[in-house]
Amino acid sequence: MGDNVSYISIAIDGPAGAGKSSVSKSLAFKLGFVYVDTGAIYRSIAYTAIKLGLDTKVDTEKIAELANKSTVDIKYIDGVQHIFVDGDDVTDYIRTPEVSKGASDVSAIPAVRDALLFIQRNIADNNNVIMDGRDIGTVVLPDATVKIFLTASIKNRAERRYKEMTEKGVECNLDEIMAEISYRDEQDSNRPVAPLKPAPDSVVFDNSDYNFEQSVDFLYNIIKEKC
Repeated sequence: MGDNVSYISIAIDGPAGAGKSSVSKSLAFKLGFVYVDTGAIYRSIAYTAIKLGLDTKVDTEKIAELANKSTVDIKYIDGVQHIFVDGDDVTDYIRTPEVSKGASDVSAIPAVRDALLFIQRNIADNNNVIMDGRDIGTVVLPDATVKIFLTASIKNRAERRYKEMTEKGVECNLDEIMAEISYRDEQDSNRPVAPLKPAPDSVVFDNSDYNFEQSVDFLYNIIKEKC
């Protein structure tokens, strides 16, 4: 395609456990867009840092150096997004509570955000995308075609995450998940760099009382109206 092609970008932001990833995947499939899970990119750096024995709250300089020297790739295998760090597929290791907390820590490091920003914008420059995260509409893609802020109550989000993990056979505790989500909310909303907040021109959607299919249909209609 030529340089004058104008691609559509859909930014979906929101707190941990709001269903951004599953809803975004479904919307991307329905629209024929590329889905980009930016949280997975940060998780991949957190996982790598933890694997190397780094403290995600203390070793900020070393983690910034790690982010700058690491090669992070997104590949789609049978339609499923996989995250590779320096050639290693880390997809199956980045959804634990420990990595979730680590991801919130490393995403607050300005140098890490700068290192990963290019990857995200480059994908959007060359594809119709649905990109989800914490600051897509405010920082990563401030000129996105459609901006959505997806949220739900902490209790609702924790119950969804618990169900998702137990269905995968992962042992987990609901109270611990609620604590993790509360921690991430606090960290993400109050960090000095790119805090979690709705963009002024975003559609805020609380899906606490919606099931998955209803949430997808609601957002699909919004996107079709605006595009």
